[in-house]
Amino acid sequence: MTLTKNRLTFDQFLNYDFPEEGRYELVNGEIMRIQATRKHDNVAEFITDTFKLEVKRLNLNYRVSGRITIRTLRKNGKEQGRVPDVSVVDKNLWDANLSAYTAFVEPLQLAVEIVSTNWEDDYIDKFEEYQMLGISEYWIVDYLAIGSRDYLGNPKEPKIFVYLLNDQGIYEVNSYKGTDKIISRTFPELNITVDQVFAA
Repeated sequence: MTLTKNRLTFDQFLNYDFPEEGRYELVNGEIMRIQATRKHDNVAEFITDTFKLEVKRLNLNYRVSGRITIRTLRKNGKEQGRVPDVSVVDKNLWDANLSAYTAFVEPLQLAVEIVSTNWEDDYIDKFEEYQMLGISEYWIVDYLAIGSRDYLGNPKEPKIFVYLLNDQGIYEVNSYKGTDKIISRTFPELNITVDQVFAA
């Protein structure tokens, strides 16, 4: 749902007086309200809780949240304001300015996007933006198998894609389905399967 008629800058987005609580992104100069189904929220919450348990269990120096805004750039240089469904950020980076409201311009450690009807945003736009920003690990969680057959196969199957940034700054992908255990660079001892995530 688009809120604005005039195109805004990134700074204007950060200082915008939103009419109500919720999650908003800046997309091509327009503020978009993000509305998710309960199933979508359940999956996001399961992943968030799982990551938080790993952080606590292994005493990792990360903060996990679903409310972190990041500034990304399109190939044309246009600034975007993104709010991943789940973000994992270095805790030192978080703690460096505890009074800040503004978005991170530094890359997250890990971003998770749960696919909804506008699947191209996650598979194409955010993929390019997160790669350019240098986010080390990017998950696309397509529990409804909404993406194209190019990604999901024929017939389409629900999958989780884990993209890892290589030394050249390019994402390399591993895809997981069913009883596959998800392999994460950020959480090397993670012990969950795709089915467990989708059953959330």
